[in-house]
Amino acid sequence: MFEAEADGLRALACSQTIRIPEPVCVGAMEAHSWLVTEYVPLGRGQSHSASLLGQQLAGLHRSTSPGFGWFRDNTIGSTPQINKQNGNWVLFYRDQRLKFQLDLAARNGISGSLQDKGYRLMDDLAVFFESYLPVPSLLHGDLWGGNCSFDAQGDPVIFDPAVYYGDRETDIAMTELFGGFSGDFYAAYNEVWPLHDGYGVRKELYNLYHILNHANLFGGGYASQAESMIDRLLAEI
Repeated sequence: MFEAEADGLRALACSQTIRIPEPVCVGAMEAHSWLVTEYVPLGRGQSHSASLLGQQLAGLHRSTSPGFGWFRDNTIGSTPQINKQNGNWVLFYRDQRLKFQLDLAARNGISGSLQDKGYRLMDDLAVFFESYLPVPSLLHGDLWGGNCSFDAQGDPVIFDPAVYYGDRETDIAMTELFGGFSGDFYAAYNEVWPLHDGYGVRKELYNLYHILNHANLFGGGYASQAESMIDRLLAEI
């Protein structure tokens, strides 16, 4: 997990768009393992911070690949994240994101209507992409407020990634999942690279992956939240 995280940090750094903590070393000994990164003193956001984050994230997403996925698997939280490369985004997202999480939920004892509805959604997944062709963008992959901050100068820093090449809308969608970023962030991002009109519906599709993952990691009410999201998505078909 730490080796993949270090590779992800290096991939983000290679885009030369947004600051990341530089990985120093990864190691393991007996029952312990570790990742050491550069120490970045964090400060408060300043007047320019949110806008700069939006601009730099759009720049990061301009780093593209011929196909979706990555050269290695990694993790989303502690859950394996499969990144087998595929030129078809619908198939990639269906099989390596939604299906993986739904099957894992069944193995974890969360089964029944969640899978029934989830598989119906996967059967018609292409409907959400009839007028939209995603670009394989370099993604942070786990971009919520806890994985983003600002340095002492108020410039953005992102960390704890789950990197792969995918639809840039997945990163933006997750920024809205747990409270959202500021309006200045979204305005600046859209000024550099406007989102497609269908994003308002697809963001629920993309956040479904993370809610399913939370159900698998933490249980609780996340499974019912995921099923409610699937119901709303099925209503759009």
